[in-house]
Amino acid sequence: MPTYWNRRRMRSRKGRTKGSIGALLVILIALSGTVLAQEILLPPPPPPARDYGKVVLHAQAAHSPGDVVFDHWLHRSHFTCRVCHVDIGFAMQAGETGITAESNRQGFHCGTCHNGQRLFNGKPIFAACNDGPTNSTCDRCHSVGKPGARKYNYESYTSRYPRLTYGINWQLAEERGIIKPVDTLEGMAQAPKKLAPREDFSIKANLDWVHPVYFSHEKHTVWNGCELCHPDIFPTVKRSAAHYTMFSNLEGRHCGACHNQVAFPLNNCSMCHPRAPEWASK
Repeated sequence: MPTYWNRRRMRSRKGRTKGSIGALLVILIALSGTVLAQEILLPPPPPPARDYGKVVLHAQAAHSPGDVVFDHWLHRSHFTCRVCHVDIGFAMQAGETGITAESNRQGFHCGTCHNGQRLFNGKPIFAACNDGPTNSTCDRCHSVGKPGARKYNYESYTSRYPRLTYGINWQLAEERGIIKPVDTLEGMAQAPKKLAPREDFSIKANLDWVHPVYFSHEKHTVWNGCELCHPDIFPTVKRSAAHYTMFSNLEGRHCGACHNQVAFPLNNCSMCHPRAPEWASK
């Protein structure tokens, strides 16, 4: 029969054993949390919908009327993505286009449309960066720090557009005819030749618990054509030969070149994974 001191030593060993097991459990939980953090990769929360896709062009010249704000939501209400990023030639990366007041005056970049001559809905589009003195027209673009300078307000302008959990459902707005985005500018390029429709397909996820991605060529070509995605963003290789991950998407590559930048953010999981939950807040 154990003596008093033996019983104390036994209890002490049991306490140390329980403590070691507890510490081991904490370590395992921490490690499992790391693994889960790597597998359950959620994008950062997007900004307010009115600021999603906002591009700020910082003034380069000392005499500039200020920084420029470009709202994607306003322009995509009227034009497809390929008009600006293919025909006109705006780069997909911030700061890579090289826009200047002089290039606008020469009819390039913003000046392709904003030249005081091109008509939209029967009215001339105001000229960008004209040679006259700075005025209220300049402030419509050079609007940073100038409350009330912008002509259009996001909430009122898009009030009739259908919504997603986060932001505007542009696809549905186009399908319902609420918006009719122009795909070709007169005198700029020929209307793109319609190619044979490519089939839609599913992309199997690397993890069994992640629902497959449904990709629609038809929906994407309405806005982008083929040349906006191929071959710069997606290589034209045999299906499944290239591998895309949420990590690469969040780095701004592959799907992330547009989604999380201008197209609906990756937080809207069910738009790509049809049976997935929604993580984005309204």
